[in-house]
Amino acid sequence: MTDRRVEELLRELAPQVLGALVRRYGMFDACEDAVQEALLVAATKWPADGVPDNPRGWLITVGAHRLLDEVRSESARRRREDAVTLATPQSALLGAPADAEPDRDDSLTLLFLCCHPALAAPSQVALTLRAVGGLSTEQIATAFLVPTATMAQRISRAKASVKAAGASFAMPDAADRDGRLRAVLQVLYLIFNEGYATTAGPDLVAPQLSDEAIRLTRWLRRLLPDDPEVAGLLALMLLTDARRPARTRSDGSLVALADQDRGRWDRARITEGVALISEALPRGAVGPYQLQAAIAAVHDEAPAMADTDWPQILALYGLLEQVAPSPAVTLNRAVAVGHVHGPQAGLDLLATLAADPRMANHHRLLATRAHLLEQSGDHTAAAASYRAAATLATNLPERRHLTTRAAENEGRRLLDAPRHRRRLPTQRPG
Repeated sequence: MTDRRVEELLRELAPQVLGALVRRYGMFDACEDAVQEALLVAATKWPADGVPDNPRGWLITVGAHRLLDEVRSESARRRREDAVTLATPQSALLGAPADAEPDRDDSLTLLFLCCHPALAAPSQVALTLRAVGGLSTEQIATAFLVPTATMAQRISRAKASVKAAGASFAMPDAADRDGRLRAVLQVLYLIFNEGYATTAGPDLVAPQLSDEAIRLTRWLRRLLPDDPEVAGLLALMLLTDARRPARTRSDGSLVALADQDRGRWDRARITEGVALISEALPRGAVGPYQLQAAIAAVHDEAPAMADTDWPQILALYGLLEQVAPSPAVTLNRAVAVGHVHGPQAGLDLLATLAADPRMANHHRLLATRAHLLEQSGDHTAAAASYRAAATLATNLPERRHLTTRAAENEGRRLLDAPRHRRRLPTQRPG
């Protein structure tokens, strides 16, 4: 097996192995360290010696040995053996094989633990990427443009918070499960969004994050194949990420949806995403991820921007605003209103967000207003709004794009002005 295939297999097995060890021994930190050591051993041995018949059991056994070696070490024996004795079933202390339950997969329990309600969203994201996604602390820090030490502290604090909350390694009861699943889906959605359009920095996208979000959501769907919102989230990610090849130029600059070469969109992802959402929607109650996926599907199936079914998109945003109202939904609905009922109608709806503190300093509110003003032909106001949006944008490609749009609208304003009112430069003698 190639090194690449071994790496993919190890990333797939890592949360299962960690879940098995945490269930058996407790001690999240120590189990995670042991799993990392087992993965390193496998990454060295398997490409040369071949993958064992039971790779998951092999990793659990090696990880358990590493964990017990550490617990029994002279320097930590007195302090830690008591803790592991209390936390470990007697069957484990008597030497029960680490893979005694080879068919039990604790991955979903681990994911729910990482998204514990005691954690703030940034901590849930970091812990999920570390423990479930298998990314190194350095990789996560690089993706979020923070120092490695800062991310390490965030992950450590997250683990401490879970421990302080008295969280047990068990699936939440039925009353709590739906709420916890919503938190899990929100974390995966946040990871994908950060990869699709980074909050800050020199690059528009962080493909490592969006790819990891899709991988984890595929894996979650295998664990929960009948949940329509899990299918909806995966469909949304695939349909959105399908546009990635056309979203940037060779120099990394942003290409707006209307200007993208749709021939470069990933048709395989679009086909898969459309099939997923088509299967999920008839199952029952429709949730926000299914509606967003349906909107993305309408965009992706249009051969050109002019062929987009904006009335259908507007209707879907109307449903989304009923199911999951938010300023972001209203913002996007204003764009659809502008296409269906004219830019002034979109601007009127957008005005309702002006007093919302959540949007007060958000560059996308100003950018959307600029877009609608541009559609209305008010290039002077559009240029001013684009410039204001650019000052608030923290992502460099977005800022440059907004600045360019401001300059383009300023140029159109000059061209549209009556000739006698243009300020032409005074000609000087050569």
